[in-house]
Order: sequence, then C-alpha cells, then structure tokens
Amino acid sequence: MSMQSELGEGPAIVEGLLDGALGRVRALAAEVTGRDIDLVVIAARGTSDHAALYGQYILGARNRLLVAPAAPSLVSLYGAAPRLRNALVLGISQSGRSPDVVGVIEESRRQGALTAAITNDPSSELALAAEHLIELQAGPERSVAATKTYLAEIAVLAMLSAALSGDDASEEQLRALPAALRLALETEAVVAKFAEARADDDECAVLARGFHYATAREWALKLKELAYVLADPYSAADFQHGPIALVHPGLSVLGVATTGPALSGMSEILNRVSEAGARLLVLSDDEAICSIGDGVLLPRVPEWLSPLVAILPAQLFAYHLARARGLDPEAPRNLSKVTLTL
Repeated sequence: MSMQSELGEGPAIVEGLLDGALGRVRALAAEVTGRDIDLVVIAARGTSDHAALYGQYILGARNRLLVAPAAPSLVSLYGAAPRLRNALVLGISQSGRSPDVVGVIEESRRQGALTAAITNDPSSELALAAEHLIELQAGPERSVAATKTYLAEIAVLAMLSAALSGDDASEEQLRALPAALRLALETEAVVAKFAEARADDDECAVLARGFHYATAREWALKLKELAYVLADPYSAADFQHGPIALVHPGLSVLGVATTGPALSGMSEILNRVSEAGARLLVLSDDEAICSIGDGVLLPRVPEWLSPLVAILPAQLFAYHLARARGLDPEAPRNLSKVTLTL
C-alpha cells in the first residue's frame, strides 16, 4: 500500500474514531473534570510532537487548560521528573514503543497523575503503561513517514476538546468533518501541479499561526523526510522577529491561513513576502488569500478543526514534490518506521 492510498483513508479513519473511540474519550474527559485538572502535559516525539502542539492550542483556546510539553529527556536522561500529580499526562505515539515517552507515562502514573495513551498499537508498552487508552484505529501504517496516524492523533485531541466542552455543537461539527476531508483530497491535482513547478526548490520557509502552527511544523517535516527539502517552519509572528531577513526573490514560501483571528495577520505577512519576490504557495479557505500567490482553496470548517483539513493537501504536496524530484516517497533515506529514543 502506498502513502498516497493511505492518505486517502483519512476520512474513513476519522469516521471510525467518531464511532468507536468517543466513549473512551468521554470517559477521560469526565475524569479530567471530576478531578478538577487544569494542567495537561504531553509526551511525544517527531510527528506526534506536532500533534501535541495542536493539542496545546486547541485545549488552551477552547478549554482554557494550560498545556505543556513533557520534555521526555528530563525523565530519561536527567532523572529529574517534574511534579505531575495534579496533571493529565498524555503520551502520543503511533507505535507506542518509544522508551522515553513510555517512561514519562510510567513516572506520571507512579506519582498518581491521570495518564492516557494515544497510540495505534493497543498492545504497545505505552498503551499498557497508561490508565486510559485511546486507540487510533488507523490500521497498519506501512509508509515510513507518518501521515494517516497524524490525522488520527489530532482528531482524537479534537474529540477530547469537544468532550471537555460538553456542547452539542462541537460534536455536530466533528460529525461533519469527514465530508470536508473528502473535499480536501479532491485538491490533489492542483497540489500536484504546484509541486511539479517547485521540483528544483531545495529550501523553503513554512509559515502559519495559532492552530496551524502545528500544520506548518508537520508540513515542513514531511518536506524534509520525503523530498529532502530544507524546510524551515515558523510562527508567522516569530518570522517577523528576524527570520524575514531570509526572504529574497525566488525563495519558496509556503503558508497556511484559514478563517479565524489569525487570518488578517497572515494576509499581511504573506503579502509582504510576496512583494519581496518570494514564490508563494498558500493553503487557505479564503479566496482572497489564495490569490496572493499560488493558492489551494480548502473547504471551510470551524477554525479549531481546520488543521485536520489542511494537513491532507500539505502531505499530498510533499508526496508529489518527492516524486517530481525523482525520489521514492515510500523509502526515504536514513529513516525507519519506528524510532526508539532514550
């Protein structure tokens, strides 16, 4: 099975989670509420760490929870575990086998913290270490670069936010999401055309803000893994504090900007880099933003769910860029499916 076909499984995977995992997510949310927890700590690596970044924004903006990265090396290398007793500690890993992430969950449970594992392998060390298990239900991911499991991870975090908010509107918006994901997949022909036009790009900047900072980070990672492009992701706010000096005529700049509070600021910075001569590609649900450069028009969904829609064209772009550069996206060099960090 190819990465391209696994990407196509995304809508069905999210439907499966909404049907099969919602009960477990609600049980976890009920315990968070019952224990009056206001701190969430997330242990993750690689792609899953970008899902954690989405969790930081969504649980903070929608549920007013303070969310922090676990910094697994504190436990695994320095033996200096923070005090976590009054936190919800999430371990996110598609394989559930990374020892440092497992170690954070084990230490957190020893301290009496509420722990949960979000993983694609219900028999993994991570799943067994945590009190709560939320299985991604994505099926085997054969491609080396994680794609469908990232979508499943952020879907679970969106479900957790909805369960914590307890409002019917959030669940209705989640139920409408698979249809939007199918529409996002229909952008593939346009995405492939833009990828072919950028086959000679060896470097780029990837810009976003807010909920989509995670999208920028994950998009850049896929460009590195699959197409060997030196892709540097930035919060658009941070980009203006120095890195904008990198922009020169011909530099490839990729942006993600969807309807919400960050849109006007993203419009300003994207116009600015375009006027400086950058070759701009934008993923957006706003036609005016798309017209600033090469634009991929996304289906419009509530902003908190837009990272699930935007990541599919981003992943497809990385896939087609790899192919346009004569590379095999199924076998990126120096990578293995499971990375075990201590």
